[in-house]
Amino acid sequence: MKIWTSLVRESLYRFKSRLGIKDLAKKYAKEEPPLRSELFSAEQMEAYGKTLAGLHIPGSEVNPGQPLLLRLDENEAVLLEVHDLVSEAVKDKRQITPAAEWLIDNFYLVEEQIRIGRRHLPRGYSKELPRLLNGPSAGLPRVYDIAKEIISHGEGHVNPKSLSRFVTAYQTVCTLKLGELWAIPIMLRLALIENLRRIAVRIAAGRIDSDLADEWSDRMTEIAEKDPKSLILVIADMARSEPPMSTPFVSEFVRRLQGKSPALALPLTWIEQRLSDSNQTIVQLIQHGNQEQAADQVSISNTIGSLRLLSSLDWGDFVESLSHVEHVLKDDPSGAYIHMDFKTRDHYRHVIEKVARRCNFSEIEVAQKASELAKKGAEVNGINDRTAHVGNFLIGKGLPQLERLTKVKRSPASVFRKLISRFPLFFYLGSIILLTLTFCWILLEKADDDGLGGWHIWIFGVLLTLCTSYMSIAIVNWLATLFVRPHPLPRLDYSHGIPPESMSLVIIPAMILNPQNIEELTESLEVRFLANQKKNLYFGLLTDFRDSGQEKMDDDEALLQLVSKKITDLNQKYQGEDNDIFFLFHRPRRWNPNDGIWMGYERKRGKLADLNSVLR
Repeated sequence: MKIWTSLVRESLYRFKSRLGIKDLAKKYAKEEPPLRSELFSAEQMEAYGKTLAGLHIPGSEVNPGQPLLLRLDENEAVLLEVHDLVSEAVKDKRQITPAAEWLIDNFYLVEEQIRIGRRHLPRGYSKELPRLLNGPSAGLPRVYDIAKEIISHGEGHVNPKSLSRFVTAYQTVCTLKLGELWAIPIMLRLALIENLRRIAVRIAAGRIDSDLADEWSDRMTEIAEKDPKSLILVIADMARSEPPMSTPFVSEFVRRLQGKSPALALPLTWIEQRLSDSNQTIVQLIQHGNQEQAADQVSISNTIGSLRLLSSLDWGDFVESLSHVEHVLKDDPSGAYIHMDFKTRDHYRHVIEKVARRCNFSEIEVAQKASELAKKGAEVNGINDRTAHVGNFLIGKGLPQLERLTKVKRSPASVFRKLISRFPLFFYLGSIILLTLTFCWILLEKADDDGLGGWHIWIFGVLLTLCTSYMSIAIVNWLATLFVRPHPLPRLDYSHGIPPESMSLVIIPAMILNPQNIEELTESLEVRFLANQKKNLYFGLLTDFRDSGQEKMDDDEALLQLVSKKITDLNQKYQGEDNDIFFLFHRPRRWNPNDGIWMGYERKRGKLADLNSVLR
């Protein structure tokens, strides 16, 4: 009875396993093939960029939706499922393909790249990208189809030079927006993850067929050892189940049975006959399978290598080198734009994006109009005036002029924000007063209902005003941090050194008190120099004597000589190429009639004002 029960349980287990295998096989049967087309050289990719640009028909009337994020979630689920499937095979010490080994070994990187892709593609981002009206990627962002074509014709390999030439050639036919250029690394990452999913599906399908071959070969091997005459029945069962004559199934089945025993030649003969119906042989199928495995291994290794590469490239330089807007802005009449740091240049470009979205002009046309306004400012006021810089018409007082020229369409929210920026104090104090009065009115109404009246309610009202005003100020300050955007100041780029025309002086304002104080000041000056050893950067002490009842003290001259010697010693210790690096700027005492004392004029503020007067 126990033997019969165990046989029934084993049969039920095999039946359930077979059902699961069939379900998985159906799930992966209709999956798309990997992104794999004709392999192009850099020159061919450049030519194909022009061809693809001519084929694309972008439009804004396509319903944006969130297909890329949904697809990313699906890809993650499929990759996790395949990873678990292959991991089980490894635990059971079954043979896996080289592509499956790549997936298992680098799955931590795949998970990381999926998280990066989800973080860099917020839900509202893709809505602003032009979408295709035609082709297999209709309804998806144009730049996503560009990324898929790059992956497809590169066998999953991303070459920065080839990518740059491809995008440059594409833009000779159709110019990409700034948002699309910035989206290229995001879309490449999504396309690579899509390619991984498609390869992983092939791995899973192969794994399922191999497991099925293992099951049948185990049964046949067992029957051949115990009851060879019943082997024909097992072969009949396999024939009725219509196993797939796929490369993984046939390869694994032949590997397990070939050369084991003469009785096992019969199922191999049946396999050979099945394949002959489609003009194939076992040898041909195995050779084809080896070629597919090699192709999958190359694709998955290239794809994983490209995912690593995406995280190491400087995409800021990539975007600036390919942006037509950047080329227009570099023609700044004042010449200041090319010397600004990357964040400032990027801020300028984002302003152009926003203006272009709210008018009927393209981004390049908006940049050209800002450049034209700057050129007019240079002609009228000279190139050293602010109006000769394009930034004046992008983030400065000239922005309304550019908006009028481009006929920007304002939304009610933008009009309200503009009004607040024009009268900030009125809205700030008005909001505090309004909130204070509202809170007071509510609480006074409550107090009146509870029977408080007469002079008591007036005192209560004054106390309420004081209390609720503090709460109102806190609320308005909190709301200001949420709704008022900071405006970063433009900065010049000194990462490669300070140019001679921008030489700078680092000053430490201080008072000379005693020899120990002088030692501390000069040591502090030396520390600052050691942390900032750059050409055209100088350091100095800006000093006063301590306050006194008389103009000169006995130890003044000795202290001044000591600090002068310390500065000289520093210049000898750290000799510059042409000039001294360290300087001493000292002021004598002046009579202060208000305080009735001799002192340095206006202390720190006065020192800096006097220094600026000397430098000018």
